[in-house]
Amino acid sequence: MMKIGIIGSGNIGGNLGKHWAKGGHEVLFSSRHPEQLKDLVRDAGTNAKAMSVEQAFEANADVYLLATPFKAIGKLAELYAGEYGNKVIIDATNPYPERDGQMAQDVRDSNRNASEYTAMKFGTAKTAKAFNSIKAEHLRNYAWRTQDKIAIPFAAQDADSRAKTQQLIEDIGFDAVYIGDLDQTKIMDPEQKLYGKTLGRSELEDLIKA
Repeated sequence: MMKIGIIGSGNIGGNLGKHWAKGGHEVLFSSRHPEQLKDLVRDAGTNAKAMSVEQAFEANADVYLLATPFKAIGKLAELYAGEYGNKVIIDATNPYPERDGQMAQDVRDSNRNASEYTAMKFGTAKTAKAFNSIKAEHLRNYAWRTQDKIAIPFAAQDADSRAKTQQLIEDIGFDAVYIGDLDQTKIMDPEQKLYGKTLGRSELEDLIKA
């Protein structure tokens, strides 16, 4: 069992948190307005609670899921730099210039991909990338399968972030497909070939190789 801090409890963070709580993990939903998370916590069951972002970072979780708007990354990394050292951060964010502004466009235009930007900002953490390329409704509806599982591509910075991310994907009935280090994640970014795709393992692996 892991203690998982959900930073940003919207469609992706909310669905993942509910799944992980059902799977027996301790889930800390957080938002700038934790009082608005009551329904989410009720739906998630006894393994979940709601709190502020600050409280979630102070709770010393094993893993943090980053599911905020991309433009929030820099501020979060700066504000809570003392709290996430050596923790695993699973980056589920995406840079959307129409929502996040010029900084997202700058990252998309740079020679870094989005996950490398996150890893640079959260420099003392161990960063993985997962759950950014699947649609929220598919994340909600296709979990807990025992056959015809949907594959989730992921990348990781080191052995610990790789192992924890793989476990958290598989714990809720998805197939984990490791694509490599963070420098391999361009194909998961918006408008790239894995983005928005819902496929089984062999189809996903074929697409990665294509």
